[in-house]
Amino acid sequence: MENEEDKELERIRRAKLQEMMKKSKTCEKEEKVLNKPIEVTDATFEETVQNHPLVVVDCWATWCGPCQMVAPIIEELARDYAGKVLFGKLNVDKNPATALQYQIMSIPTLLVFNHGKLVDKIIGASPRQILEAQITRHL
Repeated sequence: MENEEDKELERIRRAKLQEMMKKSKTCEKEEKVLNKPIEVTDATFEETVQNHPLVVVDCWATWCGPCQMVAPIIEELARDYAGKVLFGKLNVDKNPATALQYQIMSIPTLLVFNHGKLVDKIIGASPRQILEAQITRHL
């Protein structure tokens, strides 16, 4: 009987080890991706802002000229603050529920979340220096 228990324990250990290895590989992939903005949707929004300490979500649309001006700045900031700030991009045309929930009336709008709580809303296109100062004060 003890032999069967040992076999069961060994099976559980192997399964747990495999699960941990998969999670480790997933985390490695996520770390590589976090140096650029991730796509955020209505479905992933809450999980994204809750699971990272500092999150900046760029609310934008393809037809928005000022949004196109801010996009490269967001890309640069995501690279420069990788591991400290997670940057996300939310297309308001494709994700109206989140846009409505946070009353996005003008774009671009950057929503800044600290530990899941909205702490700042930056509306309009601004130069990198201004955006960076407004974001990094939450670090």
